[in-house]
Amino acid sequence: MIELMLKKPLLSIVVVLIVSLFLILFSSSSPFSETPYSITSFSDRPEIWSLRRVVEWRPCKWWLQQPPSPLPAHSNGYIRVDCYGGLNQMRRDFCDGVGIARLLNATLVLPKFEVAAYWNESSGFADVFDVDYFIQEMNGYVKVVKDLPADIASKEPFRVDCSKRKGQFDYVESVLPALLEHRYISMTPAMSQRRDRYPLHGKAALCQACYTALRLTNSLEKKGLELLQAIPKPFLSLHLRFEPDMVAYSQCEYFGLSSTSLKAIEAARADRKPWAGEASRIWRNRGKCPLTPNETALILQALSVPTNTNIYLAAGDGLMELEGLTSVYTNAVTKSTLLSDEDFTSMHGNTKAALDYYVSINSDYYIATYFGNMDKMVAAIRAMKGLYKTLFLSRRAFAVFTSQGLRGERLMEALWKAHRDDFVMSRGSALSDCFCEFQL
Repeated sequence: MIELMLKKPLLSIVVVLIVSLFLILFSSSSPFSETPYSITSFSDRPEIWSLRRVVEWRPCKWWLQQPPSPLPAHSNGYIRVDCYGGLNQMRRDFCDGVGIARLLNATLVLPKFEVAAYWNESSGFADVFDVDYFIQEMNGYVKVVKDLPADIASKEPFRVDCSKRKGQFDYVESVLPALLEHRYISMTPAMSQRRDRYPLHGKAALCQACYTALRLTNSLEKKGLELLQAIPKPFLSLHLRFEPDMVAYSQCEYFGLSSTSLKAIEAARADRKPWAGEASRIWRNRGKCPLTPNETALILQALSVPTNTNIYLAAGDGLMELEGLTSVYTNAVTKSTLLSDEDFTSMHGNTKAALDYYVSINSDYYIATYFGNMDKMVAAIRAMKGLYKTLFLSRRAFAVFTSQGLRGERLMEALWKAHRDDFVMSRGSALSDCFCEFQL
């Protein structure tokens, strides 16, 4: 009896010690805090890039390997595409505009980049892209002119605003009548356009413009090459999005951020208040919330990306909470650390975005924490170049797993499996408009 009484306290102590050890090894901080996550071993999971892909996206043969359909002898008029926002949004809109011009049998005027209001700069299309090269490469796909005929150049184009049209939008039905009447129109493409109605020659013009004809100017390519050569090799280009306006626009709520970050987010919110309660959880689980640098570091570790990896941060100004990443991945560099102070401070937003794009399409690996305009373009160009080590981190998977209570090694394993499947199947690696799946 005495022996049994002595054993019970000893057994209780052993149980407490085991439970405590388990909590130390497998617990982690709150998924929305900024306390850096860590992982002690990569031995159980191979590095994500070592996996063999079973699907790749390659340029469709109907576009790249066939001559374009002959252009009609008579043009229906002139179209100027007015582009707004950041460089990659404007590039997307212009690519769409090229397809529309071919669809409507119009002559394309060089686009107008309306950047001053948003980016506080004045760089235009010719400041970023090689105009002569673009016209040369579009020969046979759509007619492009630098200058309008004298009788048309003296007047402003008739404005056709398609940018906020809702529902499935058709240009032949809605825009062609204005083009035939006024002969010179300006437009911004609609987000909900009906590309499925494009004939192949319209799609081919869009694809040729986006992925072949738009080349950076010689001066920008030279600066991009200098930047590329300054980065230690091999390297990962990481497009990290966690700026105040980005977080404010997402309407997501974060805990554990610094007071400086919280103030910056609040200042950018305006009337976009964050979701709260159950709505906040649902919104986050739909993958709507940008990954913090800390969460990004956790996912990279789950994918067995070594912490000594050379990383180029392809990111805009004002990136918040960066130490959440750089405290783990210490070999991270940015434009500002590689360029001279004079070079960096003299650059406009479009120039910086163009350099990030140039470095990213030439990097050994590319990872994006968001699936935005730049990411879609970079992934497609990398596919054109045969560079398939490209991956988009899943905001949805991270949110769902953490809301389910996964922590520590269980969370790491779940993140690994989700991203392994995405990488192997090349999910999100290119846009289906111009690229076709190729089974390996």
